[in-house]
This record gives sequence, C-alpha cells and structure tokens, in this order.
Amino acid sequence: MIPIASGVRVWIATGHTDMRRGMNSLGLLVQEAFKRDPYGGDLYVFRGRSVS
Repeated sequence: MIPIASGVRVWIATGHTDMRRGMNSLGLLVQEAFKRDPYGGDLYVFRGRSVS
C-alpha cells in the first residue's frame, strides 16, 4: 500500500499511454486531457500497453 495524504485526488487516464514519453510530455498530457495543473499535488495514473 502507498499512503496518500487526505485531500489528494487520484486521476486515472483511460486507454493506453506511450510510456516512452518523458515527464514533460506526460505533464502536457495532464494539462490537455484533464485540464489540470500537473504540479498541483494530485496523482495521475497512466497505463502502458503490454508487450507480448
């Protein structure tokens, strides 16, 4: 378990995200898709595609 402070929201991106993106690119994705500040203290969860 990862403890999360009270008041922190967890946002889950649906679909697959290219996990080769860097932090700046993922932050931009948060701004565009969620219309949120990526440095505002919330957590964002992305899912990559499994490679078989």
